[in-house]
Amino acid sequence: MLAVVTPLMIIKGDATSPQAKGRKVIAHICNDLGGWGKGFVVAISRRWPEPERDYRQWHRGRASNDFALGVTRLVQVAPDVWVANMVGQRGIKTGSAGPPIRYDAVEQCLASLADQAQELGASVHMPRIGCGLGGGTWKRIEPIILRTLCARDIAVTVYDHG
Repeated sequence: MLAVVTPLMIIKGDATSPQAKGRKVIAHICNDLGGWGKGFVVAISRRWPEPERDYRQWHRGRASNDFALGVTRLVQVAPDVWVANMVGQRGIKTGSAGPPIRYDAVEQCLASLADQAQELGASVHMPRIGCGLGGGTWKRIEPIILRTLCARDIAVTVYDHG
């Protein structure tokens, strides 16, 4: 028997305003430096102060908590909406190690997100994560999303800003 796979939907729109009923998680990639202020996080912060505040506190306390590449942390911003801060980027600049995106860390983040989304009974919404400031390619990111989320029957919508 074939496994049920929920298709990935790509639509034009704003990922901070998810187009779905029920519980929703808005996922995005963070860096491991504690930097927040460019890219999609600006749109998140415009709507809700909690994800940035939580991320900065989480980073500040990293000596005694789980802040690291590959870790996902959900922050509730409304009764039925959470933001997933996913640490999937080493630093913020492209250097000798290539772009800041770390595909293995993104895969760990999304696998953890899948567990959390299933517990909540939530759909997942995101921009084309890792493909902006992270320097990643959609050709490498999309299969990770399909493997970690869609293959587990989690509805995923990717938003291309119109």
